Amino acid sequence: METRKTGKHTAMTYKIKFGTDGWRAKIADGYTFENLRRCTQGFARYLVQMHDVEQLQRGVVVGGDKRFGAEDFCKIVAEVLAGNDIPVHFTGAGTPTPAISYSVIERGAIAAANITASHNPSADNGFKVRDANGGAIDPHGLDIIESAIPDSIDEVKQLDFDEAVRRGLIQHFDPKPAYYQQVERLIDLRPIRDAGLRVVVDNMWGNGAGWLSELLAGGATEVIDIHAERNPIFPEMDRPEPIPPNVDAGLAAGVRHQADCVCIMDGDADRCGFGDEHGNFVDQLRVFGLLGMYFLDVRGARGPIVKTLSSTGMLDKLGQRFDVPVYQTGVGFKYIAPKMIEIDALIGGEESGGYAFHGHVPERDGILANLFLLDLMVQTGLKPPQLLERLFDMVGGPHYYDRIDTRLPSNAFKTEAKVRLDAVQPDYIGGLRCISKVTVDGYKFNLEDGGWLLIRFSGTEPLIRVYCETVHGDKVASILADGKKLAGIA
Repeated sequence: METRKTGKHTAMTYKIKFGTDGWRAKIADGYTFENLRRCTQGFARYLVQMHDVEQLQRGVVVGGDKRFGAEDFCKIVAEVLAGNDIPVHFTGAGTPTPAISYSVIERGAIAAANITASHNPSADNGFKVRDANGGAIDPHGLDIIESAIPDSIDEVKQLDFDEAVRRGLIQHFDPKPAYYQQVERLIDLRPIRDAGLRVVVDNMWGNGAGWLSELLAGGATEVIDIHAERNPIFPEMDRPEPIPPNVDAGLAAGVRHQADCVCIMDGDADRCGFGDEHGNFVDQLRVFGLLGMYFLDVRGARGPIVKTLSSTGMLDKLGQRFDVPVYQTGVGFKYIAPKMIEIDALIGGEESGGYAFHGHVPERDGILANLFLLDLMVQTGLKPPQLLERLFDMVGGPHYYDRIDTRLPSNAFKTEAKVRLDAVQPDYIGGLRCISKVTVDGYKFNLEDGGWLLIRFSGTEPLIRVYCETVHGDKVASILADGKKLAGIA
């Protein structure tokens, strides 16, 4: 918080900070109408600074998710942009993040503002921004937006929503038809529709509800939607994040319906989760490996791969096998998206279950990722366990991954942990020799088996994360335990 004088009183100004993917805060605490207006004004100032008058007239796409108050929050963003004479392409609440991002390209807009807290708990909401490519704005751009956010609501320009519609500054549109056409350009859906699969789709009460079932309708494949209604408290899960235990109800539904697989999307449908016919979760690193195998081996495509330092070493091995370069970035699409554009990447992704694809937008797309996984099953005739066996044959055996998230007990803990981790250089972790330490984004310790331990602070929540990957399944617990000790976690 910062203070500012208002007459005889001193008021507290909430400091808006952009993390790994935008600004997120608790509704009615940090995430208020006033602070959202201030944040949008900062974004508007950034757009005016970065574009000329003619470019600004191309407008900004505005949409959001199905969380509490989403309709009102989306309208506030549109009103502030319109108040700054920036036209708005308004899709409103309930729109998947990948459809919002693709709409930037399809409508020739200069940017997008997306009201979503993605996978965060139900009490949160957020504000994501995207550039003219539909991808995340790089860290330098986010710094400019932050610095442009006014301290006072008095500096915010705003035009009433209905008046802005009357003047033509806000125009409603439906993003679904153009997005569906784009999907069918990227993948032939007929074989999936005709395959006779039974697929459970866990929509996690989010924006993707109905989109996969509509895309796959009209054939022998049966899609069973669960958690498809709007429910902002997210029953049967802690949060709409496509990892255990949040996916447990969806995986159980897959077994109950005797499904061939379970396709999962997070709250705003930009992340992908996957489960097999036995109710087993296929973790995010293995999914990334399967997608790499799908493009390189099954489709015969070639091109660079971009991954974060928290993602799987299986991609490096696939890169060597198929002679394609693999680039590593910091965590978040604010790093991945610019790198994908720079090198014209085939695929990019991260540990959280977000994957982006060539020929599309440099943005996570949980809808498209699930369709590619279904196509992998159809093209190979293999179920998920068999696909994993094929992948492991290519990369020298199974790779095991896990992650522990711990809520920060205090701000002082974070400072103390950084001091401790800056200084430490262990010889062994989990019984494996530590061969190097990388501090690009957090603290990554590379191990002798080609695996790694990563300790980093979340950019979206007050959490410290401890992750690892190893070819030794019996060492996962000990590696994570040593990671917690290094970080000072009791």
